[in-house]
Amino acid sequence: MQAIFWTVEEVAQRARQFYENGIRQEVEHGDNIGMMIVIDAETGEYGIDKSGVESGLMLKQKNPNARLFTMRIGYDVAFSFGASMERIVE
Repeated sequence: MQAIFWTVEEVAQRARQFYENGIRQEVEHGDNIGMMIVIDAETGEYGIDKSGVESGLMLKQKNPNARLFTMRIGYDVAFSFGASMERIVE
């Protein structure tokens, strides 16, 4: 299989399109909220687990050249970095 060269933004855009155009309806419910979803931006195949690591490894095992995008189900962001407001105010 020929390698596809995409920017980080292209990978994110394609994965989000897969998510919005079908995956969301399948996964955003009950116990999946807060879990991590890893999406192959080329195929739309995905996996869900607590950290995203197992799903990422599974998808890479199927396709070593996979362009993967990870996000938290039911949230706009997967991770947050920085100080809390309480620490800034103190």
